[in-house]
Amino acid sequence: MRWNLISPEWPSLPFREWESTCDTLHMWTEIVGKTRLTLTPLENHFWNVTLHVTPRGLQTPPIPFRHAGPETFEVEFDFLAHKLAVRTSEFREWSTGLYPRSVADFYAEYMAGLRGLGIEVNLHRTPDEFDDKTPFDKDQHHASYDAGHVESFRRILINADRIFRQFRSRFIGKCSPVHFFWGSFDLAVSRFNGRRNASLPADADPLTREGHSHEVISCGFWPGDRRFPDPAFYAYTVPEPAGLDREPSTAAFWNQQLGEFILKYDDARAAASPEQAILDFCQSTYEAGAKLAGWDRAALERQP
Repeated sequence: MRWNLISPEWPSLPFREWESTCDTLHMWTEIVGKTRLTLTPLENHFWNVTLHVTPRGLQTPPIPFRHAGPETFEVEFDFLAHKLAVRTSEFREWSTGLYPRSVADFYAEYMAGLRGLGIEVNLHRTPDEFDDKTPFDKDQHHASYDAGHVESFRRILINADRIFRQFRSRFIGKCSPVHFFWGSFDLAVSRFNGRRNASLPADADPLTREGHSHEVISCGFWPGDRRFPDPAFYAYTVPEPAGLDREPSTAAFWNQQLGEFILKYDDARAAASPEQAILDFCQSTYEAGAKLAGWDRAALERQP
């Protein structure tokens, strides 16, 4: 493999090299994401809680609150200037730097910054979808921030966001935005066929019950975790149709533990055209799931 030919637009991001920074950043995005969760009304599949990719990093859409009157505010992770900024609709702003410091320190300063803008919010301080349940205000051990790795993560998110938007444009049925879930720490886009998910267990947790209420095929990117310590693109179908694990998929393999198709990021970035490799992965895994699950593709897909 001739790594010297790989475009700098697709930087390396080995999970083990930035694992501590990734964990810290994960907790920081959860704190901001839970602000949106607390102050916005529930939308289908928890679309109201996500962050969106910007040229500079990750940002919330407008969040409503009341101060002197009805206002909105937004929160942005700026991974170029390495700062967090909160801006209100009434021209007030607060910001703080992103640098190596604990989750507890970040949480305390962020909450004080919100209060200074007249934004009152009571967050659930226990992390979700993360293997360490230390409350944010007690977490002194996640305290890493490697700016170089964060900048690489930003560039990958920008590329993935652009490609997923192109893939999304091929579908005219119900489809999610391309958005970043802070709990699972991944960028995703999901297609739905309109049918209720009849396989949903009666005792499913609230997150699963809302997220998988309808039949869905999703694809996304995440930087890896301790179960699978490699950045990768993934795809899954819910409910999973029989035989999905035996379907061929372009440049991908089926991971039995995760129950998903996987295209390793390093394999994608080494391809002659990374963009085409990722698009082919999204399309082939979607076609595999839609075929086996009996989706009405003629009614759901945009014809060329």
